[in-house]
Amino acid sequence: MSKFFFGICIFFIGVSANAQCAMCRAALESSGNNAKAEAVNDGIVFLMAIPYIIVAGIGFVVYKMYYKKK
Repeated sequence: MSKFFFGICIFFIGVSANAQCAMCRAALESSGNNAKAEAVNDGIVFLMAIPYIIVAGIGFVVYKMYYKKK
């Protein structure tokens, strides 16, 4: 149970991070358009969240299958 709680905490900490690469950050900061920079940050976070959701779904299915056999 503690591993599950730890995994959930790590997931939420990762979502709040600014996830720009150095090249994207330099290009967006030089343009001076804050709305565009925020949109890129949001897009990166959404793209990063999809694999976590897929893995969580697979984990849930495996969990249900494991306890259904018992």
